[in-house]
Parts: sequence; structure tokens; C-alpha cells
Amino acid sequence: MFASQRLEGDKPAQYAQLAQQARALLAGERDRVANAANLSALLFAALPDLNWAGFYFFDGTELVVGPFQGLPACVRIPLDRGVCGAAASARTTQRVEDVHAFPGHIACDAASRSELVVPLVAGDALVGVLDLDSPLPGRFDADDQAGLESIARIWLESLQ
Repeated sequence: MFASQRLEGDKPAQYAQLAQQARALLAGERDRVANAANLSALLFAALPDLNWAGFYFFDGTELVVGPFQGLPACVRIPLDRGVCGAAASARTTQRVEDVHAFPGHIACDAASRSELVVPLVAGDALVGVLDLDSPLPGRFDADDQAGLESIARIWLESLQ
């Protein structure tokens, strides 16, 4: 069985440890749903102050909820709506300090105050997004963004 270890040090050091745990957890498995499920659980257990961590997969038209940890989520997100849609359409990470100030924000969980969404792109193909929500405003900073972008790459590499 896999047991998440307590993260120590500053945020970059913690994300390096988390990346190492993610690589070990995903090693040898190529199924995107299985790896997304395990990675969602790892992130939700390891990172403080989250109320949602998970994946949305692109079905060719819109984002469809995938494996996650947290309260039930919106099932489908158009690419022109919300933080997830913005990350998917622009193919750039969206780090939002106050989701209520974000134009077109979709409130799946009214308790969410900040959000970080990393687009998942393989070659030229949009695969989906990795989405993390927090009940705290301004929860995510540049260290979180860099760390989660690295973990998203580990997930993408696990599919090859």
C-alpha cells in the first residue's frame, strides 16, 4: 500500500517531495482514470486548505468531470466558462485569488474562494485540466503554481 509522507521544508521542497510521491504512485500504470484518481487523492491528502482536487477531461467539445476528491462537482464545463474553461481554452495555468471576482466563474461549491487550474496538454492535444479549489482567498501562490504544473507533467508522462 502507498502511504503519503508528511511534507517538510519550504513550499518548493514540499512540492519536490510531492512530485517524488506522485512518480512512485503512478509508476508502471498508464490508465488515465486510475492515475487521475490516485493523484487527486494524493493532492487532497497532502496539501492543506483544499476543498476540491481533481480532473476534468476534454471530450472534444467541453470539459467533463473526471476523478476528484471533495464535494460533488459540476459535470460539464464549456470552454468559454469559468476558471477551468479559461485554462483549457488559453492553455495556460489560471491562478485566481478570488473566484467571485472572476468573470463567468462557475460556483460548483459555494465555499470555494480561490482556485488554481493547470491545463493538461499532450503535444498539441488538450487532454483536460487539473483543478484545485480552496475555501481560503489567495490560497495559491507562484510556488503552488510551479509545483502543481510539475505534478501535472508527471501525470501526463505517466500516460506514455
